[in-house]
Amino acid sequence: MRFSKLAKTSTVLAASAALITTLSGFAAPAQAMPLEPEPPLAPQAQASDDQFDEPDKSFAVYVGKELTEDGYTMLGGFGHEPSSHWVEIVPEQDHPEGSEITVGATDEADMPGELSTIPQAEHTNRYITSNYSEFTGMPAPLTNGGLNDQNLAARDVWSNSREELVDMTPTDQTGPQYSDLSRIAMERAGSSREAVDILGELIDEYGYTTYGGNSHLFADENEGWVFIEFAGGEGLWAAERLGPDEIRVNYPGYIHDFPVDAVNGDNPDFVGSDNLVSFAEEQGWYDPETDDSFNLQDVYQEPFPTDEFEVGTVASPDDTAPYRNPVSLEEEFEQLDDIKLEDVMRIVRDPRWSDDRSGYGHVAQLKDDLADNSLATLWVAPTAAVTAPYTPIAIGTQDLPEEFSQHRYLTAGASENYIDPEYAEQEATEYATQTYKQLMYATCSRPEDYLPGVTAAFEGYDAESIAQWENTLQQAENALDDGDESTTILTAATESRALDGLRLGNYLLDDTLTQSRADGGLHVPDVEITDGTSASARSLPMDLQSDAASRDRMNCDVGGGWTDGSTLDRAGTYGDPDNIPDYSAVQLTGRPNTANSGIDSTPWLFGIGGLAIGAAAAGIIAYVMRRRAS
Repeated sequence: MRFSKLAKTSTVLAASAALITTLSGFAAPAQAMPLEPEPPLAPQAQASDDQFDEPDKSFAVYVGKELTEDGYTMLGGFGHEPSSHWVEIVPEQDHPEGSEITVGATDEADMPGELSTIPQAEHTNRYITSNYSEFTGMPAPLTNGGLNDQNLAARDVWSNSREELVDMTPTDQTGPQYSDLSRIAMERAGSSREAVDILGELIDEYGYTTYGGNSHLFADENEGWVFIEFAGGEGLWAAERLGPDEIRVNYPGYIHDFPVDAVNGDNPDFVGSDNLVSFAEEQGWYDPETDDSFNLQDVYQEPFPTDEFEVGTVASPDDTAPYRNPVSLEEEFEQLDDIKLEDVMRIVRDPRWSDDRSGYGHVAQLKDDLADNSLATLWVAPTAAVTAPYTPIAIGTQDLPEEFSQHRYLTAGASENYIDPEYAEQEATEYATQTYKQLMYATCSRPEDYLPGVTAAFEGYDAESIAQWENTLQQAENALDDGDESTTILTAATESRALDGLRLGNYLLDDTLTQSRADGGLHVPDVEITDGTSASARSLPMDLQSDAASRDRMNCDVGGGWTDGSTLDRAGTYGDPDNIPDYSAVQLTGRPNTANSGIDSTPWLFGIGGLAIGAAAAGIIAYVMRRRAS
């Protein structure tokens, strides 16, 4: 793949209060030399003997503030949904008295239910989220959380209840489902503990509509809480506090030992439904006379999909649920020292789990020293971060480019109906999610060749964004100090980084496909064509079979993450803007070309093949990045 050196000055932010930041030129890194890859020497993780066949959705990681370099809590993750995704900034709103919202699921859900209504709050918060269009029987738009104007972040992750609970769930179940609860937490809560209280009270009063068990991970400036709602139709739920010195991974969500007296409401670190302990005793799943502890994972949930594994273990290619043991991943991430924003971005981007199912990437750095909560920021990748950059979006950002809004690609029902003319011009714009998805398919078709270069480009772009965003926040804070609005500054900066990132994505997509055409041509599908079929292989159904193993899905995992290892292996070496190719000539449809064009575009071989393969190539990249970091 050919890239060009980028000696880049930042885009002029076009707005009434323009932001002008200049970045110095960068020297081109040395060309990486191609080497033959060596097979991984690490042991292989194995799927649990008690194999898990429930929905396996989403990933989240909480990092307490005492473990981070800057002293800020962080929360990252993504949702797993094979549908369209788009970013939305939902405004704060006041609702008329008597307003209601519809919650629950229809009889089309895998675990059917009935829709019902509950009262809406008089006032709802402003928040940033990624919406999506499909989870069978649950009305869109759906959400897994985000960041609200109280500086509360939230993630939503599946948490599989035991088979007996799934079987006893009534087919006419009612009450809010996982997405309803995620949205309500964003709308109403001001802290992670308040989110727990709101959700628990809702389930106590209105019930819960389940797809088999679910969890939420909430975080604010000081602490986190994990909340689990169980299947069964009994209104069972539990929550555990996460302190400032803890790391928690939900993959799936879990709670282990739970103090039985916490259901009385007097424990500062645990809380649960009134029947949480008594129901388990009635079912014979817990006996206080013989059981050493009340372990919710043992009592109410299925075993983790993957057996516990040692740090550095590489998942077996045949594992149907690779790396899905949150305790083992916590042990890995605990080895990171003074965790940086870039580390959490990299965790969410890690090819071990950021793949075709990952709908987006979110990272919230929850600063406790903001001059105003309008400066609170969510870093958003519009689809799987493995092949997409993060865009900083502040609570005070007013609008997003239409390219990041809803489109019909992968949207449930789009193939059954024509478009409403009201949405025609929105649909006519490029869809960022589709562009980055295409880049994933091009990159992950030959990950050893292309992933290192794509990763270096996006990590370099993210490093540039982080530096520029700090300047943006300072300028916004100065505007607030002067009694001015900060929204123009924040909106212009977000739009600039979003659109420039999309230009970079287009450049990488074009370059990757061009290189593949030159290197043997694009792959022709090798699929069975039955006798009598006249259609070519390219015209046959493109769907992956639903019973396919996880690693049969499109992914870039070359065995333990990137060619130079996992997030832990790569810690301490971060993005270098020198590795951003010159994308200034890329034109987005219907957009003026605001990317800087008067720059040095002397070509240099980025060395994708060489960069991709072998420890020596990884060492060159590490050297270049360390040089920039110093």
